[in-house]
Amino acid sequence: MEKTIPDFSGKWKMKSSENFEELLKALSVNVLLRKIAVTAAASPSVEISQQGESLSIRTYTSIRTTVISFTVGQSFNENTVDGRLCTSFPKWETDRKISCEQTLQKGDGPKTSWTRELTNDGQLILTMTAGDVVCTRVYDRE
Repeated sequence: MEKTIPDFSGKWKMKSSENFEELLKALSVNVLLRKIAVTAAASPSVEISQQGESLSIRTYTSIRTTVISFTVGQSFNENTVDGRLCTSFPKWETDRKISCEQTLQKGDGPKTSWTRELTNDGQLILTMTAGDVVCTRVYDRE
């Protein structure tokens, strides 16, 4: 039986964010950079294009645009929220949720990961963790 793959594609606008500054604190981002990041990331736009299990996620803020492209089930390189290079391994946690463990390529730091989940009412929930700090961002499809 074919697995039904949820459709993450589209443009997304952030509706709410919890604990983003605390997440940056857990990653030892300095106060000045935290303030800039929190302000810039206050209203990011996200554009996701998807073909099957391959996704490309483009996040726009006032100070920078980041792009990650990956295929679920295959490891890839990306940067943590604070800019450190890591190897990430995305996998299906449920039929509507991708979870991704991140492993720093060098240096030490808290364990980081993210999940992206489509809710039944059509929202996208991004959860980022650093150690025991969890940041949750909710997006609506534009």
